[in-house]
Amino acid sequence: MSLDRNDVLHEAAALLTRRATASMDDIAKAAGISRATLHRHFAGRDALIRALEELGIERFEAALDTARIEEGDAVEALRRLVAALQPVSGFLAFLYSESQLFEGEEVNAGWARLDARLTALFRRGQEQGNLRIDLTPVWLTEALYGLVASAAWSVHDGRLAAKDMEYMVLELLLGGALRRSGDA
Repeated sequence: MSLDRNDVLHEAAALLTRRATASMDDIAKAAGISRATLHRHFAGRDALIRALEELGIERFEAALDTARIEEGDAVEALRRLVAALQPVSGFLAFLYSESQLFEGEEVNAGWARLDARLTALFRRGQEQGNLRIDLTPVWLTEALYGLVASAAWSVHDGRLAAKDMEYMVLELLLGGALRRSGDA
């Protein structure tokens, strides 16, 4: 039986999201492999974390593509995006909590690509007159990351039903970001 590297990374992300201090032994056990096998694929914890971050960024970019965020009404694009992010929200939760611990040019470039696309989406929503202009696109991007990560943690811990995640994220984000009559 061949080892599926992405399956190992998914198991690692799921475990590390729950227990950030999990050992390589714990990660190997969660993935159903030996520690030696884990070390053959990832030289150590830092290498594993970097691989998780690269895969997470790749999955997040794929969700952006799936949601076609550059097309049409920005609010509808945002709705498509949150739906597309739900299957990879656990990765985002992990990345969101780990992003300050491990950095490098490739990782920073990946985050910069994500940030640029999301910021452009929020800016377009402001230009279309649908989103408040007193909240910067950069802040709205950070708020989206935080809400999706928080929802993923809540689903994982059983405090939020997975079927409610999309609704909860969108209602809270758009409830605070939508322009209302009389707003500046």
